Amino acid sequence: MTLTQLNSPNRLHRLAAAIVLAAAALPAMAITFGTADGSGHPNVGSMVVKTPNGVFQWCSGTLIAPQVFLTASHCTQPIAQYLSDHPDWQFLVTFDPVIDTTGTTGTFYTGTPHTNPLYGSGGQNDPHDIAVITLDSAPPLSPASLPTAGLFDAMKASGTLNGTRFTAVGYGSTRDSIKKGPQGIDDSNVERQTVDQGFRFLTDAWLTFDMLPTGSNNSGGTCYGDSGGPHFLHDTNGTETEIVAAITITGDTQCKSSDKDYRTDSPSARSFLANFVTLP
Repeated sequence: MTLTQLNSPNRLHRLAAAIVLAAAALPAMAITFGTADGSGHPNVGSMVVKTPNGVFQWCSGTLIAPQVFLTASHCTQPIAQYLSDHPDWQFLVTFDPVIDTTGTTGTFYTGTPHTNPLYGSGGQNDPHDIAVITLDSAPPLSPASLPTAGLFDAMKASGTLNGTRFTAVGYGSTRDSIKKGPQGIDDSNVERQTVDQGFRFLTDAWLTFDMLPTGSNNSGGTCYGDSGGPHFLHDTNGTETEIVAAITITGDTQCKSSDKDYRTDSPSARSFLANFVTLP
């Protein structure tokens, strides 16, 4: 899920342990109880940081227009400071299913991050934690879609939201055992992974999903490194669509219970996104 704590939108991330940082790194998370995605979601990519020591996974995101990469503001907001402190670093985007941590192979895209100017101003009710990176060149990929305004309020009103499934996709930390605490989280993953989720509840800014791989919902979820990554909506027949319902923002620190994600159909999200894409 995302990297921030429910009570701290500015919580610092953990980068790969191999990076020796002068300061703590930002959050990032990855799929838990999921499977390797392969070519299943080619428009889902990863923000990475390239240092003299290699390439390290930072956050996840989705191509939503030919040159627009959707992610979270808590992923983009610290970039300027890191580049100022480390002029030899680069922040890049890749859509490779497995990140080459040496940086000698793979395809990497440069771009300009755009943090939501309202980020952090709305408290937990609405942290405005949504951002984009405008890429300098267009990847040869079909972009994902965004939902119509207020789609999930309408689904809740019609009684269809409770039974709807969603698919989370991202890069980063993994978990394959529910019996362990933080020590069960594996930070070494750099592969795009995917998992289906059950819906839990809806608020004005948030969609929350179950993450337990047991019980009636039979869900997995996200963890450190998945921040900014998509949750794709399933249709009434249970088929996954290309609609990015929400982006990974936060959840429980052990990546086992809840997955709290920023809605892309809300007025605040759409107001920001309208500066970069044509909205449905």
